[in-house]
Amino acid sequence: MEIKRIDPKQAESLIKELDEYQHKLYPPDSCHLDSIETLQNDNAYFYGVVENKEIVAIGSVKIFSDYGELKRIYVPPAQRRKGLANKIIDQLETLLISKGVFLSKLETGPYSIDAIGLYEKLGYSICEKFGTYKDDYLSTFMQKKLKTEE
Repeated sequence: MEIKRIDPKQAESLIKELDEYQHKLYPPDSCHLDSIETLQNDNAYFYGVVENKEIVAIGSVKIFSDYGELKRIYVPPAQRRKGLANKIIDQLETLLISKGVFLSKLETGPYSIDAIGLYEKLGYSICEKFGTYKDDYLSTFMQKKLKTEE
């Protein structure tokens, strides 16, 4: 297993699977799903977990001046319970620290119970809305202050 930076186009099927999953849980106005084009922007870093030459999980981060935003963290059901999401998030947080960014944020939804539980376990806590998000009772905003090695 290897976690490496990839072009989001390489993971188009997983992105589509995630979109379909999100649309079952939330109405369109409450789905904040970055497009492949957005994930290819200069401030975005997209990673895949590669196992036997197949991308089995994905995650990305967009870097802004004072924080990074986790996006598109997805592990398909058949690949869950292997710690892949933890490894992807660790990779993304390490990248943020290497870029001098020490605050990680994300937006998820209240029906994404497993995701919220994972983020809380990894040290994320509920915060106020950020960036260009609008007030939406179907958005849950979380953040984590990243530690640097001393």
